[in-house]
Amino acid sequence: MPDIAFPYRIDARGRTAETSRAAHIRDMIELILFTAPGERVMRPDFGANLLASLFAPAGPEAAAALRVLAQSALQEHLRDVIEVQDLAVTSQDGTVTVRLAYAIIETGEPVVDEFRRAAP
Repeated sequence: MPDIAFPYRIDARGRTAETSRAAHIRDMIELILFTAPGERVMRPDFGANLLASLFAPAGPEAAAALRVLAQSALQEHLRDVIEVQDLAVTSQDGTVTVRLAYAIIETGEPVVDEFRRAAP
């Protein structure tokens, strides 16, 4: 069964746009990584707040802290959906980049993906 596409939109048929399960999982990961805790009214603990690092000092300590933030947020919110296998977070020149290797628990399918967000 297809999942609802993100961002929400109406497709050419005039219905809610749908997407594959793998694409939906990718959308969920991206939402968690780049949402700040407190941004969601009914879910104040939702998100990893990686965008806060855009203008913070860079270095190995900062990269380790970002990795821990991302890993803990993904485990908290998607522990029944994905298994994180490898995670690297960098913040450089106003851009946060997350390289993530994970397995989709339902299928065991391994996925390696990159998520990037630049300063507005």
